[in-house]
Amino acid sequence: MKALLLHDKNQWKNMKVEEVEIPKPKKGELLIEVHAVGLNPVDYKTATNGNPNWTYPHILGLDTAGVVVETGVGVTQWKKGDRVVYHGDLTKKGGYAEYTVVTAHTVSRIPDSVSFEDAAAIPTAGYTAYQSLFRKLPFDQVETILIHGGAGGVGGFGVQMAKLAGKLVISTASSHNHDYVKSLGADYVIDYREEDIKAKVMEITSGRGVDAVVDAVSRQSATDSLDLLAFMGHIVYIAGAPDFTKITPFTKVVSYHEIALGAAHQSNDERSEKDLAVMGDEMLKLMAEGKLASMLKETVSLEEVPEALVRLSERHVKGKIVAKVR
Repeated sequence: MKALLLHDKNQWKNMKVEEVEIPKPKKGELLIEVHAVGLNPVDYKTATNGNPNWTYPHILGLDTAGVVVETGVGVTQWKKGDRVVYHGDLTKKGGYAEYTVVTAHTVSRIPDSVSFEDAAAIPTAGYTAYQSLFRKLPFDQVETILIHGGAGGVGGFGVQMAKLAGKLVISTASSHNHDYVKSLGADYVIDYREEDIKAKVMEITSGRGVDAVVDAVSRQSATDSLDLLAFMGHIVYIAGAPDFTKITPFTKVVSYHEIALGAAHQSNDERSEKDLAVMGDEMLKLMAEGKLASMLKETVSLEEVPEALVRLSERHVKGKIVAKVR
């Protein structure tokens, strides 16, 4: 089969499509004929330093959509021909290939009305946003929420789902992306380069602050966001923990929530692994109903993935990029 191969750490810009053997599904696994794979920052970030569980050449690609072509021993819930999508285990070989294997209990069924490309745009960014809102936050107690980076993957999915849940949604984005982020459902968008985020948030919330912040930008951004929280507020962080010492104990009574989506694969907790599929099912249902956009902005070939990852690393990509394998 053809696969995009990483021959050593920090060599992701030089990956080439080469021939390798088709993998075999083990007990509890599926062999997937890959149709589309989503691109994510985690691809180039992990490829830069490598992973101790990898053997080279390695195959990247976590967000894979395709068709079941073979089932391993003990698999009864899936059959040949089923259309599926999943968030893969980054310690194992991924989806930038014509075939790959995955644990059967972590995959979601793609509705007939949803394309492979749209499905592949969801998992890493979408499940992260879903987990932030519906697994970590007491969302029934949240009325106002700030979701940083609304033009990106996590932020864009978060904005959509928070608005569907009836929240007042504030987001941040470059000025040229404001209309786009508002089209996803944001009530207010703040230009993080030109505007004082704290001043704008306090103006919007009449000085109270927001009930929750979702930050997938950086540790510094998460730390700065502590100033934006109302009493009993919550911060969900994905790209680094805030400096907790900034908040004096027994004052704002802030709650902190860490997100590490892929850690479910190493948790030895099958319930958490299966929840990846549950989140996928819920998001695909919303997409099939026309309530959730995949934010797919560009499709590329396997050969074009390295160049697309370079653009993704420069942090100026709007929406999602997906590699079309078939």
